[in-house]
Amino acid sequence: MIQMIDVFKVYANGTRALKGVTFSLNSGEFAFLVGPSGSGKSTVIKLVTGEIAATDGQVIVNGHDMNLIKMKQMPFLRRTVGVIFQDFRLIDNKTVYDNIAFAMHVVGASSKEIKDRVPYVLELVGLEKKAKVKPAELSGGEQQRVVVARALINNPALIVADEPTGNLDPARSLEILTLLQKINELGTTVLVVTHEKPLVDRFSQRVIAIDGGRIISDGIDGYYNYEVEQ
Repeated sequence: MIQMIDVFKVYANGTRALKGVTFSLNSGEFAFLVGPSGSGKSTVIKLVTGEIAATDGQVIVNGHDMNLIKMKQMPFLRRTVGVIFQDFRLIDNKTVYDNIAFAMHVVGASSKEIKDRVPYVLELVGLEKKAKVKPAELSGGEQQRVVVARALINNPALIVADEPTGNLDPARSLEILTLLQKINELGTTVLVVTHEKPLVDRFSQRVIAIDGGRIISDGIDGYYNYEVEQ
């Protein structure tokens, strides 16, 4: 699903964000990518989603070499990668149903496909009774569930969750990660990027720790014990 081989990233301002990062995430895996602010987490996500390109090294996502991929191939790649953002990015004047359906419209799904798929995904995330309400009428945890549903709607092979619990209280954060674990058990590969050590410690999953642009540990419960951000 994801392969990074000796990846370096130097930004135009001279910031050396990644310094030889190597790791792989295989089909069906669940992993946390953890590290303090400025460690390189966000750069990894931007490389995986094709927002930026590596300065050196190889990045492969769902079989696509991100150094060689053509612009016309990017929409196809992005259909195979569902992204969950910290700041929700929901459309305020659309219902929950329409927010999710919109992601299918964008990729050219038929009305029948949308009608069949959206209720299933709403039930999967526990929002089947909220289909007709708008985001402002939902709690923060419910809004994040809509974001999870939107990321799932096109049946991606890989889900990348970028600080998905950053705006939630501990109880709702646990709910969201438990939901992502359930989605992984159904066959979707999941990478969760976070700095929340206490939350990560509640799950017996693979932990890839990054600091200073380098991978410093990788394994089950292999969490680097830096000071947790407040």
